[in-house]
Amino acid sequence: MNNSSFIEKVDAKIQENHLLNHSFYKAWNSGALKKATIREYAAQYFKHVSAFPRYLSSIHSNCEDIKIRQFLLENLNDEEKGDENHPELWMRFAEGMGNTRKNIINTEAIEETDILVKTFMNLSNSDQFYIGLAALYCYESMQPEISETKKEGLQNLYGINDENTLKFFTVHMHADKWHREVVRKLLVEVSNTEKKKEEILKAVDAALFSLNNFLTGIERIYC
Repeated sequence: MNNSSFIEKVDAKIQENHLLNHSFYKAWNSGALKKATIREYAAQYFKHVSAFPRYLSSIHSNCEDIKIRQFLLENLNDEEKGDENHPELWMRFAEGMGNTRKNIINTEAIEETDILVKTFMNLSNSDQFYIGLAALYCYESMQPEISETKKEGLQNLYGINDENTLKFFTVHMHADKWHREVVRKLLVEVSNTEKKKEEILKAVDAALFSLNNFLTGIERIYC
């Protein structure tokens, strides 16, 4: 399988298991969720969002290619720099849904949240940096469309119009389009052996399962 066909296979796998196909997001985008459910979802997902810069840092640390490290560093900077870092923007969303910072920080992770964070941490910590890169691509490739539909749903179906509450989604609607394009090109470059292709596909499967499983967990507990 050449590299072009391989990345198309990765993309097809992601589309087949896209989070927007999950029943939880379908309920979100039809207005069927209670605001209290979104509030609890936001508190649980904060554990993943707040860990995301550490995923990037681990991939960066395990990569020997300076050009790839420079991109990862820029991505990490986007995630973590300044007063409007991405965990902070998610915290503001969670607050906007009626929670408090103290409650969000002290929220106990459900089993599926724990699996999500551990899966991404394990993939990112792999000595083979391209395994973490595959998990990163899996996540960021879906974010522009997810962020757009979440924002529209919050505005049109749940009456949430405060830009401070919505800013996490506004940022990711645009920033992750560029991240997606760059990481996709990097995966094409690094998938130069059948062994690497196999490992990347396994990493994508693991990342997709943990993300979808998280939403199933939210349904199990809060819906």
